[in-house]
Amino acid sequence: MGDTRSPDPPREPVVHPSLSIVLPAFNESANVADAVGGAVSALGLLVRDWEVVVVDDGSSDDTAARVEDWSEREPRVRLVRHSRNRGYGAALRSGFRAARKDHVFFTDSDLQFDLGELRLLLPHTRRFDIVAGYRQQRQDPWNRRLNAWAWGRLVDTVFDVGVRDVNCAFKVFRREVLDRISIRSDGAFVNTEILAKARAQGYSVRQVAVTHFPRTLGEQTGARPRVVARAFLELGLLYGDVRGIASRGRVGEAAFTR
Repeated sequence: MGDTRSPDPPREPVVHPSLSIVLPAFNESANVADAVGGAVSALGLLVRDWEVVVVDDGSSDDTAARVEDWSEREPRVRLVRHSRNRGYGAALRSGFRAARKDHVFFTDSDLQFDLGELRLLLPHTRRFDIVAGYRQQRQDPWNRRLNAWAWGRLVDTVFDVGVRDVNCAFKVFRREVLDRISIRSDGAFVNTEILAKARAQGYSVRQVAVTHFPRTLGEQTGARPRVVARAFLELGLLYGDVRGIASRGRVGEAAFTR
């Protein structure tokens, strides 16, 4: 795969023409206002034309109200609401549909990433269709890291996804990629599905190391048994679809770089 080291941060300020940030959120009232604030601050320095789309995935707390407070102050912050909890992949699909800009970036609303590190990804969008972050030093409990390692080995063996950290929630896509890929996953399998189908269609991917922080507020949901079970169920249901596309897409393999 080549050199896995991240390139040095650009010395000059990045001024990207057009970017949507999608933030899926489920019961993130303790974090979502700061997540939106971090996005707005980063975008103001790095992007000319931008928006933040927060998808409230059926939260039972006041996540939506905190986003609406932001929207009243900043009209480029928009809220999309699900009437019930539909899952991580469904939240991303809604956010991608609502996004209007030429590039679309997504991350989580739990403050485990520094949105300022968008400056590391955006320069690569000139040459690559997808720029995927990978957590240089993952700051999660050991059992979550072990589960992630096992899942990563499984999906890379089955689907040959070809990226170092498939579920890292720090990715930017050219608009065309999301328009042309049919995303069906409702749960955590969504990252594997997108990357496998992108590989099959020959889209290029650049991988960049990013900083990861421990969650300090709110509750992690990604390791819940129901979430894990849904990921395995979707893997089975979509195996033929994704594996068949991936097998036909080996010609795109050289387009994945680190």
